[in-house]
Amino acid sequence: MQNFTDRIQTFIENSPGITYQLILSIAAIFIIWLLRLIAIRIVNRRQDDARMQYKWRKNLTYVSVFVGFLIVGNIWFEGLQSLATFLGLLSAGLAIALKDPVSDLAGWIFILWRKPFDVGDRIQIGDVKGDVIDIRVFKFTVLEIGNWVHADQSTGRVVHVSNHNIFTDSLANYTSDFEFIWNELEVLVTFESDWKKAKEILQNIADEHLQDFVDRAQQQVRRAKKSYLIHYKYLTPIIYTDVQDSGVRLTVRHLSDPRRRRSISQKIWEDMLQQFDEHEDIDLAYPTMRIYQQPDR
Repeated sequence: MQNFTDRIQTFIENSPGITYQLILSIAAIFIIWLLRLIAIRIVNRRQDDARMQYKWRKNLTYVSVFVGFLIVGNIWFEGLQSLATFLGLLSAGLAIALKDPVSDLAGWIFILWRKPFDVGDRIQIGDVKGDVIDIRVFKFTVLEIGNWVHADQSTGRVVHVSNHNIFTDSLANYTSDFEFIWNELEVLVTFESDWKKAKEILQNIADEHLQDFVDRAQQQVRRAKKSYLIHYKYLTPIIYTDVQDSGVRLTVRHLSDPRRRRSISQKIWEDMLQQFDEHEDIDLAYPTMRIYQQPDR
């Protein structure tokens, strides 16, 4: 221990310039960290929304790191002609040596600038689907849905995705600008059933459960038309009819909240099963095989 202390003392005596720069760097980092901590506490006291607190905390961290990078870089590279020269040399070296991290950094800047998604949005990028719970410099994190779980329910897994995938994979946002998705429920009734009555029952059930979605969707479509070429002629639930091998298929097409798709489908199915049970002339169909035996002549 004494030998290590002597080495540090010798280094300080022989390199006063480096020692001075080191002390300035530590002081600058400490001051920036302290200012960030104070700013976060002020925000937490004045802002009760957890989502806004998260955004402020992340943005203050980014600003602190950037400012600290500039200050410390200026301390250690003051011999260069200008800070711009230092940043140019540094960025060129990073671009060559760290291709993937630089691509992730570019993806992070694109996410913050163009806002293809934000924390809280439900997205699918490549084969990964889930709710965005964090965005960082080199990756973003989603709480996975789907996979082995049906109807877009959460699996509980946290998936980390590199930011550069934003440039290479297709991105679908379930909740940005237009916060509804179209969902379809297929109901198959027998050929002998009164399919017209069944269709009317389904239409009434869908109208009853989904009117609130229609009203909200109409407002969002008007807002989304300002940014996108979106045109929906009908937003109300509609029942389509076609014929399958085992019976008449009635398809309920309707708007749904992405996070409530399973619960809405359950309510429609339960009401449909209950009302169909009250009508003897309506039966659900399933694959069957009929054998006809021709009598001997």
